Amino acid sequence: MSARRTPAVLQSFNWAFEGVIHVLRTERNMRIHFALATAVLILAFSYGVTKLELMALLIAISFVLIAEMVNTAIEATIDLATTSFDPLAKMAKDIAAGAVLIASVNAVVIGYLVFADRLTEPSSRLVERVREAPANLTLIALILIVLIVIASKALTGSGTPLRGGLPSGHAALAFGGWMAITFIVEEERVVVSFVALIMALLVAQTRVESGIHTTSEVVLGAVTGTLVSMILFQVLA
Repeated sequence: MSARRTPAVLQSFNWAFEGVIHVLRTERNMRIHFALATAVLILAFSYGVTKLELMALLIAISFVLIAEMVNTAIEATIDLATTSFDPLAKMAKDIAAGAVLIASVNAVVIGYLVFADRLTEPSSRLVERVREAPANLTLIALILIVLIVIASKALTGSGTPLRGGLPSGHAALAFGGWMAITFIVEEERVVVSFVALIMALLVAQTRVESGIHTTSEVVLGAVTGTLVSMILFQVLA
């Protein structure tokens, strides 16, 4: 019974991610919200916001993204149900759009309250904070890698969010982690980096051997993850 449930659970997650990618691919506003959310999270980790502030930001971002997705679903349902002008259909679409507006305004206010004082600080202090917290920089790198992988799959339309497609997300994260470890570790750097590289190669190999990704997809994922982490650590570390 449990063996049968596991693929079903993974497939349900896959369908959910496909819904997110579909909205990113087809809705300009969703792409704008997604880009702004990414920038806000990077600022949050860079400036070292408190846990409560981070929770407020995450809730605000989630409300905006959820409202935009619900708005898209409502519009698609109405367009499917009727092809002619209907005042009630227009009202439903306007109400859904209003929900997105309220969520967006709320997110802007929360962002202002969190970052108003911090953004007045010199940018050099921001860089110093990131340098002193390599774990934060690593987290930023991994988040960027995930976002790049999702955006790439949304643009190419190949594979599914959790299986196949261009590039390999697992390889990107594995090699991004390898590069981050290489920059962070100071003692026995060569040995630790080599071990991390071997683990990243094993991750890539399993994706190819299992038939989930082609060699080119894995290589592109590895290059993507490596470059993102390398650039971030070279610029900020």
